[in-house]
Amino acid sequence: MYLLRNTIRPYAWGSTTAMAGLFGREPSGEPEAEMWIGAHSGAPSVLVPAAEGAQTLDELISADPGPTLGPDIAARFGGELPFLAKILAAGSPLSLQVHPTPDQAAAGYAAEEAAGVDRGARERNYKDRNHKPEMIFALTPFEALCGFRDPDDAAELFRTVNRAIDGAGRQVPNLLEWIVAELSSGHPAPERLRSVFSTLIADGDEVHTAVELAAAAAAVTADDGAYARELATVAELHGFHPGDPGVLISLLLNRVSLEPGDAVYLPAGNVHAYLSGLGVEVMASSDNVLRGGLTSKHVDVPELLKTVDFHPVGIPSVAAERTGAGQELYRPPFEEFQLQRLQLASGPDSDAAPVPVAQNGPAVLIVVRGSMLLSSPAGSLVLEAGQSAFLPAADAPVTAALATDSAQHDDGALAFAVTVGSVVSQDSDEPTLDVSV
Repeated sequence: MYLLRNTIRPYAWGSTTAMAGLFGREPSGEPEAEMWIGAHSGAPSVLVPAAEGAQTLDELISADPGPTLGPDIAARFGGELPFLAKILAAGSPLSLQVHPTPDQAAAGYAAEEAAGVDRGARERNYKDRNHKPEMIFALTPFEALCGFRDPDDAAELFRTVNRAIDGAGRQVPNLLEWIVAELSSGHPAPERLRSVFSTLIADGDEVHTAVELAAAAAAVTADDGAYARELATVAELHGFHPGDPGVLISLLLNRVSLEPGDAVYLPAGNVHAYLSGLGVEVMASSDNVLRGGLTSKHVDVPELLKTVDFHPVGIPSVAAERTGAGQELYRPPFEEFQLQRLQLASGPDSDAAPVPVAQNGPAVLIVVRGSMLLSSPAGSLVLEAGQSAFLPAADAPVTAALATDSAQHDDGALAFAVTVGSVVSQDSDEPTLDVSV
């Protein structure tokens, strides 16, 4: 097992206090948006200390993928760690974004490489060849936009906005009247959503005017009616990104509120944005993002429209599965990853038995509260809050138990482990939807 040191990305939307509060340390004084735990070339975890001639996790794996990944996983994923884990702390909304399918990612990467687009260029869409399905597990109340809502529901939401504008004594823009008519047209749902989304993302003065009027009306009516949460979001997003088409696009999407312990997964083509909250994010090892608003970064509209899935969906929630070995697993329909929550209670009435860490080949584990003792046939390692480790396939089986310090405290310890997915869906980009969230 290898102790890791991880990069924290200081993106502007990151919270300045959430991650420090989680790990019980002083804030750094700058935004702390994402802690990357893995072997992605953008910010590979550092080995502490260096081991076997390797400084970073990607170097360790590439030097000897068989023992680190396991022969089967190494063969299936080309000798690379197939997942990336993050602690994500959103202090303000992220951009509207979508991730490509495997074929789209491979083709897009090859095309930009052939065209000589610098990998660090602002206009670069594809940073690697991989797709980027992902899952977020909420550690705190977590707010998000996720996938298209039914167009008839979206039409009623825009009608609410238009009534609010009219009630404020302002003329409803022709664009907003057209959106209601288009969403109510009775055409196939994906066609209606594509038409409105494409019109809004094209931007322009007419869109800006509609955003301004909608946001002003939403700000004074956001606490009233069935769509209070959606209207409050419009006003909030406009405060961060005045005039941005993403403010109105948010009304086409499902508005999701997660409680701690809730999880949702996001397949290719799903338009989404995280708005606020702290969570554990897991994804295929990729940094491919196509943005669709709420950002000052590059928006490639033609490529975006090729990538978006315009079918309306429910909320793709992931329920916990509990095994006879005491494991709590979250398994979305992706082959690259699954998540395990290890919550170890302390005190005289608690079960002090070690919990097996789920390992389908390699795993990474991060402790977010207390301290844990990891034990394997190859040795042991104690992790404190904020520390993480890489567990090679060759070190399995690994068990987690309370370290001595945590056993003396009422809160016990909490950690999350990520390994390769144990169930491969035949339709990994077609979610099984739970609309009850």
